[in-house]
Amino acid sequence: MKMNHFRLLVCGLLLSGFCAMADVLKVGDQVPAITAKDQHDAPYVFTNGTAYLLFALDMDSAKAANHKLADAGAGFLEQRGAAYLMDVHTMPAIAKYFAIPKMQKYPERIVLIDTEHALDWVPAKPGSLTVLKLTPEARIEKISYWQSSSESVTNLFQ
Repeated sequence: MKMNHFRLLVCGLLLSGFCAMADVLKVGDQVPAITAKDQHDAPYVFTNGTAYLLFALDMDSAKAANHKLADAGAGFLEQRGAAYLMDVHTMPAIAKYFAIPKMQKYPERIVLIDTEHALDWVPAKPGSLTVLKLTPEARIEKISYWQSSSESVTNLFQ
């Protein structure tokens, strides 16, 4: 009987730890480490000094963002100290087979996050990209949302 209580306690602690890890970040919070590969299979490692992180968490807003960022020209994000990350974990393998080569044609670097729950900490608003303005120490200074389907890229860094 004591062993069952112990197991329940351990399971409860583990579950609460997992839930705490999935908390959505807010202004003042530290951005966690991010490592992934971009659309060219080059490694990306998030580092302090990045001014902005853009997160595309759904495919519709990501497609619109890809077109607008491409129209802004090569180097648009890099000149502003911004990194663009796209959640592709729900994309079927067959879709990735066609989508990745298409993404390779875009001038901006797209960091592909393909692990479930890897971005659960990112604040989200349906139909919008999440834009995190960061301090030099990688703390969130401001959270905003860019509706890539209807807003200009000039609205990204306001």
